[in-house]
Amino acid sequence: MDFVKSIAIAASGLRAQAGRMRVISENIANSDSTAQTPGGDPYRRRVPTFRAELDRSLDARVVSLGAVRPDTSDFQVKFQPGHPGADAAGNVKYPNVNPLVEMTDMRDAQRSYEANVNVIGATRRMIQRTLDILRA
Repeated sequence: MDFVKSIAIAASGLRAQAGRMRVISENIANSDSTAQTPGGDPYRRRVPTFRAELDRSLDARVVSLGAVRPDTSDFQVKFQPGHPGADAAGNVKYPNVNPLVEMTDMRDAQRSYEANVNVIGATRRMIQRTLDILRA
């Protein structure tokens, strides 16, 4: 097995999962935001995607963060006539962000990130053991 390829593939996974966690963090941070203007649309949840790429220098397939797409599901609507963002009927639109779903996605991203860190650590240990054997 090529150690450099292994580390490069795991590093690409780290970058992709870090980007995913950044998008999820934005969703969580904006989960209670409302529109700036009465009747306007609030923050719309964003969904990260991944794409496979070929790293020609390593001749290896790696992963990267793909397009970050908007979630087209409906906004939550609450009747709050005194709210500054309320429309003429007194309804306020809230983001289509479910904090429970976001926290679950965040935990999944963290575990994937940790798995890639473990791959890099295991590869480093294999390299070190190989060097130790060659020195002996």
